[in-house]
Amino acid sequence: MIKIYNTLTRQLEEFKPVKEKEVSMYVCGPTVYNYIHIGNARPAIFFDTVRRYFEYRGYKVNYVQNFTDVDDKIIKKANEDGITSKEVAEKYIKAYFEDTAKVNLKEEGMTRPKATEHIGDMIKIIKSLVDKGYAYEAQGDVYFEVEKYRDGYLALSHQNIEDLKSGARIEVNDIKRSPLDFALWKKAKEGEPSWDSPWGKGRPGWHIECSAMSHKYLGDTFDIHGGGQDLIFPHHENEIAQSKCGCGGDYARYWMHNGYININGEKMSKSLGNFFLLRDVLEHYEGRVVRLFVLSAHYRKPIDFSDAELTQAKASLERIENALVRSKEVEAKDGGSDCTDLAKKLEETKVKFVEGMDEDFNTALGLGAIFELVKELNKALDNEKISANGQKVLNETFEYIKTVMEDVFGVKLKLESAVGNLTAELVDFILELRRDARTDKNWALSDKIRDRLAEMGIKIKDGKDKTTWTM
Repeated sequence: MIKIYNTLTRQLEEFKPVKEKEVSMYVCGPTVYNYIHIGNARPAIFFDTVRRYFEYRGYKVNYVQNFTDVDDKIIKKANEDGITSKEVAEKYIKAYFEDTAKVNLKEEGMTRPKATEHIGDMIKIIKSLVDKGYAYEAQGDVYFEVEKYRDGYLALSHQNIEDLKSGARIEVNDIKRSPLDFALWKKAKEGEPSWDSPWGKGRPGWHIECSAMSHKYLGDTFDIHGGGQDLIFPHHENEIAQSKCGCGGDYARYWMHNGYININGEKMSKSLGNFFLLRDVLEHYEGRVVRLFVLSAHYRKPIDFSDAELTQAKASLERIENALVRSKEVEAKDGGSDCTDLAKKLEETKVKFVEGMDEDFNTALGLGAIFELVKELNKALDNEKISANGQKVLNETFEYIKTVMEDVFGVKLKLESAVGNLTAELVDFILELRRDARTDKNWALSDKIRDRLAEMGIKIKDGKDKTTWTM
């Protein structure tokens, strides 16, 4: 039974989809005026994993994630660069796909609508809101009147409307009836992109695009709406208001919000200037390492971004791969181990993994179960002899770990033998020379060989009777 922490109710709830064994998901995508930073990558990676897990559990998933390609920031960037807003958006949408391909987002079967492709859908909802009395036109702008939805407003962010009112500031020349009212349509300004509407030329407000696109592709009521924690208010709050009033239905049943990525304990953001672009991070770390780093913590908790954390994720990935490669190099021998402890651990892991992921997609628990299985796998591999039955257990363990890591967590594994036969013979020969040096008590040469091999990515382990190595 899958449970989801619903931001709307602040409770862990049993997931009950609108349609049996089908999941409808809408996740807010990027505003394409710059390259995405590692903080933007977190929801992309996490909700991709949510989709993958639902599919692993036998659900059909209809996953929609938008591009905001008309916005004040895009217009500002276009003016700075001397190009059109469309050119800015196209440049950074292309860059988005380049960057996210490296962290293995599953594009197949996804719907990725652009705001500018759905202006007509937005105008229909805005007109419906005006006709029903929830919105009003003022000097070419159109605003949602929050007071008309007073009882339902702020249910998601759990704020008090009177507190918001008392803290709001309103300019003398403001044309809104209340400082809390938000724009659905903005009157055209010189040099900005605009479209025809019943209220004159203009462009949509930010919030209305998600209501229009989710309604078009998922209907009035769908299962999950996701995004970063920073979108709860005002973006998602306003989406709920305009969607319920303009389209009807329940809108989203479950609201999921991921936590921030922090730098030195402070939220990462472009506005604070303390951000790292994903493409810059990918110059130093593989996308699969970045992905494992993002999934190493529960999605609602903040993550501290640092080289140390990424290095740890890289080491964890290498541990998994090394164990799996070793398991494929085993030759069965009569009288060897049947790997009964490993077989037992494998069955335990299958249960623990599902329990962890079913509990609000706790990737930290899910990964923890896999790491424990890898530990037991290494113990089994330390036996000098493994039987045919034991080899069968190794193969089953190999396939299970590979399936979970690649199909659910989306972390591609490199499982070809890290070295060819010739290289293996050379390493064995070098280790033989090192053993000779140790026999002669030439510790300096022994350490030099060990350290040089480590620099090349070859790790050695001195045992009682022999030295083993991995890459």
